[in-house]
Amino acid sequence: MSEPGSWNDKVIAEFRANQGRLGGGFDGAPVVLLHTTGARSGLERVTPMMSLQLDGHTYVFASKAGADTHPDWYYNLLAHPDVTVELGTETYRAVATTLDEPRRSEVYAVQAERYPGFAEYETKTTRVIPVVELVRH
Repeated sequence: MSEPGSWNDKVIAEFRANQGRLGGGFDGAPVVLLHTTGARSGLERVTPMMSLQLDGHTYVFASKAGADTHPDWYYNLLAHPDVTVELGTETYRAVATTLDEPRRSEVYAVQAERYPGFAEYETKTTRVIPVVELVRH
């Protein structure tokens, strides 16, 4: 997990206390809690992140707000693609699969249209922001 009392811990607690709904800047946003296994540590990590529910599929975006490096959770799921997802009040196991082109761009464009911050993230970095599908198993 993260440092006790960290921002992520507060978001996780709010998510769980309110059946997957958050207030503040995330009010109404589709947020999931993604459980990954640390690539080096082997420890469970829980990361809140915005998602996209599209045609019965769940996607997350390794945007890191447009930073030039991928977020740690992305490296974790590359090493250990079996993950757990908390979506609303539901918790399920999934396999994390990074999308290839052209599907990656198609899904990212939908997210960027719905949440313009994601369009801005693309302008801040030269890396291609990975889009990951969380496939139930």
